[in-house]
Amino acid sequence: MHRGDSRNVKFNEHLQSHIAGAAMTVGVLRVSLLVLTAIVNHPLIFPKEDGTVPEDPQEIIQKMKEREEILRLEQLRLEQEIAEQEATQKALEKAVKVVEESEEEKVRWDMWTALSMVIFLLIELWRQDFQEGIWQDTGGEEDDMAVLGKAFKGVAFPDKAVLASFYEKRILGTTGDMARMREMVEGFADDLLEALRSVCNRDADMEVEDCMGVGSMYENWRVRKPFVCDLIVPFAPPEPYCFRSQTWCSGDSFPPDEQGYGTIKVCRADEAVTGCICDKTKLGEDMLCLLHSQANNSRPSSEMEDLLCFKNTQYLDADQVMKWFQIAVTKAWNRISHKYEFDLSFSLLDSPGALKIKFRSGKSIAFNLTPVVQYENSDVYFISHFPRSSLAADLPSSTHWFLTFAVYERRFIQLVSKTLPANACHVSCLQILSFVHGKQCSLTGPSGLTNYHLKTVMLHLLQARPSQDWAPEKLEARLQDMLKFLEKCLHEKKLYHFFIGNGKVPAELGFPIIFQRAEPLNLFRPFVLQRDVYRKTVDTFHEMLRNMTALINEYTVHIPLAQTNGIHKESF
Repeated sequence: MHRGDSRNVKFNEHLQSHIAGAAMTVGVLRVSLLVLTAIVNHPLIFPKEDGTVPEDPQEIIQKMKEREEILRLEQLRLEQEIAEQEATQKALEKAVKVVEESEEEKVRWDMWTALSMVIFLLIELWRQDFQEGIWQDTGGEEDDMAVLGKAFKGVAFPDKAVLASFYEKRILGTTGDMARMREMVEGFADDLLEALRSVCNRDADMEVEDCMGVGSMYENWRVRKPFVCDLIVPFAPPEPYCFRSQTWCSGDSFPPDEQGYGTIKVCRADEAVTGCICDKTKLGEDMLCLLHSQANNSRPSSEMEDLLCFKNTQYLDADQVMKWFQIAVTKAWNRISHKYEFDLSFSLLDSPGALKIKFRSGKSIAFNLTPVVQYENSDVYFISHFPRSSLAADLPSSTHWFLTFAVYERRFIQLVSKTLPANACHVSCLQILSFVHGKQCSLTGPSGLTNYHLKTVMLHLLQARPSQDWAPEKLEARLQDMLKFLEKCLHEKKLYHFFIGNGKVPAELGFPIIFQRAEPLNLFRPFVLQRDVYRKTVDTFHEMLRNMTALINEYTVHIPLAQTNGIHKESF
């Protein structure tokens, strides 16, 4: 600001000195004009050669007129110059005024711009802090969860007696069926994988490990038939190769639509982790890397394709892996099919790992056998697809893999269950909500909500609420909490992944710290882009609330008249 004032002062001094010089020049010209006029009017101005006064007066008059005309033209020229100088002076004064006004306007604009930026940053910081505090502190106050709209004040909600009767009739009877089915499927899967190892080339094919059960069947909350077991099968490359994975939160730049994904690179075990510069830079024809010979540095594309990589890359291709796995499973079944009195087939085209056992009696059992890749030394796994996921976005490419935290989710539920009262109602709440939502979708069509979203809601509330709040007699209240929390998430289009970005994960789980420090991952992000799906999901949810009593009563045994008053109005 002081520099601008100094420049303006210097500019004004220079302009005043220029104007003063011009005025002095005009004064000198006027004096010269008077002297010249006096000389011309002198009677002896035009003497003849002999030194006498000219005798012809007409000649003198003519010369004087000529001189007068010259002087008149000179006067006009001088007056024009003076006018031009005055105009220039006015223009300079105007320019000075404009410069001063522009400097003042610029200062005012800079101040408003800076003030606006500060206000915007403060608002953005407050918004982020407020939103991050919502999902991590959901259980702090009872009123924080009372967010259902006024339109649902008249929604009828079943009481404890109705819920208990429904749970006993419709859900408890399925527990034994699930246990028998898990035992049968796991035994057959182990036999099938053992046969798969025998038909594979141990020196060239992928090495398959033992399968693990994950999901609702192994967390004991699946209620809707047909029961489907989800099994994951870790595999590794043959020696001397290994997998090196990269995730969106590992420091590499991933665009927003690729958050939650990762890539898997196939490398030699003796290859440096950081790699050599010769693999990233084109060396000249007359240059040779001293660390790697030409033979080791160049890998034939056919070799990488045999390792199930995408064409001309070192990145594992999910489509190639599923194609290889299907062929290997088919060969393994052909080897052991004579031992069983049923048929095995792939049941769904859009789920490459979906298998179905068909008995001669006409009955069938479905299960998913999906190959996965272990993330470093943890129980996080890369998976090519999620079975029965209606809201999962399409993969950016076949070299991008989803990450599944199913093993840690099962461990967390088991860990928390040890601290809860006997016969705690957390699993019962999830089972009832899953059943009612499934029945509503069968009436009005598919919804953007999945059972995984419902389980995520339960996980958040398990962490937020005290252990005593999950006593069996509080089933009704906790079920309402889940509905309120879910509607709030739908309203905000934000349901954060339970593990990613959650710094409160119990240390006993041994969960990788890199995912705890990552930015929270919004599972409802597709709703922002898919407005039709979002509208349909919200409508289905509201319809489910209105129909909840009827849907539960349809599968509830008769309750004595004294208890029928249990169906009452709740203010959501």
